[in-house]
Amino acid sequence: MLRPSLHTWLEKYLSYLRYEKNLANNSIENYQRQLTAAFSKLDIECWSTFNISDIRNILNDARKSSLSSRSIALRLSSIRGFCAYLVQQGQLTQNPASSIQAPKQAKPLPKQLNVDEMHQLLDIKEDDLLALRDKAMMELMYSCGLRLSELANLNIKSIQPDRQLRVIGKGNKERLLPIGRVALEALSVWLKIRPELASSEEPALFVSMLKNRIGTRQIAKRMKLWATRQNLEQSVNPHKLRHSFATHVLESSSDLRGVQELLGHANLSTTQVYTHLNFQHLAHVYDGAHPRAKKSK
Repeated sequence: MLRPSLHTWLEKYLSYLRYEKNLANNSIENYQRQLTAAFSKLDIECWSTFNISDIRNILNDARKSSLSSRSIALRLSSIRGFCAYLVQQGQLTQNPASSIQAPKQAKPLPKQLNVDEMHQLLDIKEDDLLALRDKAMMELMYSCGLRLSELANLNIKSIQPDRQLRVIGKGNKERLLPIGRVALEALSVWLKIRPELASSEEPALFVSMLKNRIGTRQIAKRMKLWATRQNLEQSVNPHKLRHSFATHVLESSSDLRGVQELLGHANLSTTQVYTHLNFQHLAHVYDGAHPRAKKSK
């Protein structure tokens, strides 16, 4: 249990993430969970004495608890961010976590649905209220490559003229995305029946049976349900739809910068890991583009 003086600064940091960094609630909850677990055995009087030995002890305890390399790296990253805040606030003179290396870990590529599987998932024949809502949600997420939080936070006013969608992403950054024809048709159907669930004062684009904005957990639950109903051999989650969008657009266009803009990634390196090309596609691009690979006529 953290001493009250230590806990106060932890609460201040979480408020900083929420109100100044504009992080999503899920991200803040993850930081809180990681830092609470990290400091559960910490026995110091004030943060000014927090040092590299304390951090090494925290990481050693994590290893003894059989946490994966990925989880340990996430914990270290959370501590590093918190310490940077303490330095900024004058509670620490330097960041003791900055010199500690995260454990090496494999970087498995995210899985995606292939084009046929996406067609299978979205070929929903049911026409009840929830089925039409879910179809519109999934079509829009796949059409625009949305994050789960971005989808849940959409409002009616997010739909702009000329088939554009106004999205507020990480760090409160705004981007305009084109809406595909099929997604636009599914949206049109949903908007006609939406008043059956939502009042005229409700701004949310997608609502639940409780007549208010649908939550992220419920969206994920519904997507998993549709994977079963549509007889897919693999499970479906919102991240998988976003990754499928990125992979399919990149395979068709080979425009990494364009995909970066569509996804709202600040750094191209994120897009490179997030969206991979299969070897056959790479080979096809190479054969058609490299002067030493082209067949002589």
